[in-house]
Amino acid sequence: MPTISEFFGIYTQIMFLDHNPPHFHARYGNQKVIIEIESGIVKGEMSERALRLIFEWKDLHKEELKQAWEKAKNGEQPNKIEPLK
Repeated sequence: MPTISEFFGIYTQIMFLDHNPPHFHARYGNQKVIIEIESGIVKGEMSERALRLIFEWKDLHKEELKQAWEKAKNGEQPNKIEPLK
């Protein structure tokens, strides 16, 4: 599962050949979530602070996330996405 961005100890990843709807995985310590790119639906649990940072990043890079999803879905290496600063 390629890491597409890393910021403030949060790792965001997209799996190769994954199922719809388009989503990404985020990990912060032992906490893990899956977030749908379009709807923002969250599966899993994570601290509010970390989720706020992830959503800020997602909103800034939504189009890049969609492109990364398409590449990974087709078995290609997704592009890295600029971290939140």
